[in-house]
Amino acid sequence: MFSATTGLMSMTALLFLLISCTVSEGPVWQYTFEQPSHFSPATYTFENNPVTREGFELGRMLFYDPVLSADSTVSCSTCHKQVTGFADPTHKINHGINNRLGKRNSPGLANMAFKTSFFYDGGVSHLDFVPINAITSEVEMGSTLDEVVQRLNNNSVYRSKFRKAFGKDAVDSQQMLHALAQFTVMLVSANSKYDKVIRGEDKFSSLEEEGYTLFQSKCSACHTSPMFTDGSFRNNGLDDTFIKDPGREVVTGLDSDRGKFSVPSLRNVELTLPYMHDGRLRTLEDVLNHYTSSVKGSPTLDPLLENETSRGIAMTHDEKQKIIAFLKTLTDTQFINEKRFADPF
Repeated sequence: MFSATTGLMSMTALLFLLISCTVSEGPVWQYTFEQPSHFSPATYTFENNPVTREGFELGRMLFYDPVLSADSTVSCSTCHKQVTGFADPTHKINHGINNRLGKRNSPGLANMAFKTSFFYDGGVSHLDFVPINAITSEVEMGSTLDEVVQRLNNNSVYRSKFRKAFGKDAVDSQQMLHALAQFTVMLVSANSKYDKVIRGEDKFSSLEEEGYTLFQSKCSACHTSPMFTDGSFRNNGLDDTFIKDPGREVVTGLDSDRGKFSVPSLRNVELTLPYMHDGRLRTLEDVLNHYTSSVKGSPTLDPLLENETSRGIAMTHDEKQKIIAFLKTLTDTQFINEKRFADPF
């Protein structure tokens, strides 16, 4: 006969079973790309590489696994740490195997689905091919695609995961690059205080509001919302000669591109220090001070920084502090704490 006691025990057992099933299946995460309502449409070719749970999780493993480097000591995450907006706060310039050093800063990673060029010189035009540079660079991972593919094929765990993600028995370089792209294309940062204000979910403080107004008049010509970059390449007056790093000229071969570098997104800029293409500036104050008093002239200097009587952008100390207060509203704490993007190992 059914009783209250047996009924309670049955409900308890059922609840335990449901909880056990939920735990065993892992957290309920979103594996479909979500287009933020206030962003322009994504430019990534999802039709060629649709995001799946298996592909995303495989890409996440590869991102955090040093297996991609020649001596298995350097992973993508070595230079792109989630807690700092997938930038590297420790080193001015990229570093790799055997403590080798490159010549450019490791930028933050966010909103890759909306970009049409990558790296400071724009040398890659599609997200799928971005990892090749790091994998094959002598000063970063120091490996080759063939070596990495062989290593993955020799690993039974990876072979199984690639089979589940792409339905093929053998791993190839296209699958590897597609898996990494499925992870990085999902790194969308669109929930900062700024975003909440734009969506009508929050309000700026008076200081932030004043900073926003100043930012719009002094900075937004290059750092256009909502991405806070216009996607262009500009010479911002860091140097007057460019022997060490000609910038965009390396890609185009044009004298007119000498000393030009991509305009970085300012999303999570509070976290993505150090700043500039070579990491020479440590703080946001340093950055604004450069624009007021350290801009150097050269034939390709951006016209916006060349005035009739002076170079740079006029800002008082008070105005700089207000602009910085606004810039901090671009920090997306959900993004840097999102467990979907964290180290799976």
